[in-house]
Amino acid sequence: MNIVKANGIALASESFGHTDAEPILLISGLGTQMVRWSESFCRGLAARGYRVVRFDNRDAGRSTHFRTSPAPDFGALAAALMAGRRPDVPYTLYDMAADTIGILDALGIGRAHVVGRSMGGMVAQILASDHADRVLSLTSIMSSTGNPALPQAAPDVMAMMMRPAPDPVGDPEGFLAVRLAFARRIAGMGYPFDEEAHRAILLDEVRRCYDPGGTARQIAAMAVAGDRRAHLAAIAAPTLVIHGTDDPLFPPACGQDTALSIPNAVYLPIDGMGHDLPRECEALIIDAICGVATRAVLS
Repeated sequence: MNIVKANGIALASESFGHTDAEPILLISGLGTQMVRWSESFCRGLAARGYRVVRFDNRDAGRSTHFRTSPAPDFGALAAALMAGRRPDVPYTLYDMAADTIGILDALGIGRAHVVGRSMGGMVAQILASDHADRVLSLTSIMSSTGNPALPQAAPDVMAMMMRPAPDPVGDPEGFLAVRLAFARRIAGMGYPFDEEAHRAILLDEVRRCYDPGGTARQIAAMAVAGDRRAHLAAIAAPTLVIHGTDDPLFPPACGQDTALSIPNAVYLPIDGMGHDLPRECEALIIDAICGVATRAVLS
């Protein structure tokens, strides 16, 4: 693991493959850490001839946490948005995109294939639209556009996501029960739920850094991002949009809207996949990412 200074903060990153190979940058989702991009996934991409970089977003893992900023009041946040006012939040997705540019600069990478999942997909979209000179190709996985007309997450999924979990230090089994129930609910029904693998990754994240306030601040950044379709229409990089047909957090219409909003984007629905990247789908997704990366180089 490497700690770099980027955009005025410290960001933890890790690389796989040869440093002189064409780079792929992986951007994590809401409240998760870079270890959610599994080693098998990263090494699978590296084996195809790429330098693969994963990193902890701000307020996650071993990167800088904004603990001096109070946890957002979601009631006040929602009221301000409903009234058409821009709430005051600690940072935005655009700040997180600037962090990512800082990572590329710190690692000496001029342009990269950018892959983001969920919230990370939104950050990746911003990179491709607002920093086009740094993006070779874009892969947006289980993400969305901010279009207010899109269907929302299932109510029980939202309730589970917002439910506070017990402190993992004082009640590790209670913590795991809550987080595993949520992971199982959003994973989709098309693939077996690997409880042991999910348990291991949750414990790994707790060992690296547990900060529910960081997740709340990231939610606030997502909430104020607004409808980004006008920005997406300006993306020129070859684009792949991957979405599970069984995603209850961002319903499939969100992926379809993303693909329709980006010129010439390729849409890849994965039957039975939820808001998760099951091991059984890794080879398919690696092939697809390599395909759009090759298309970018040849274009």
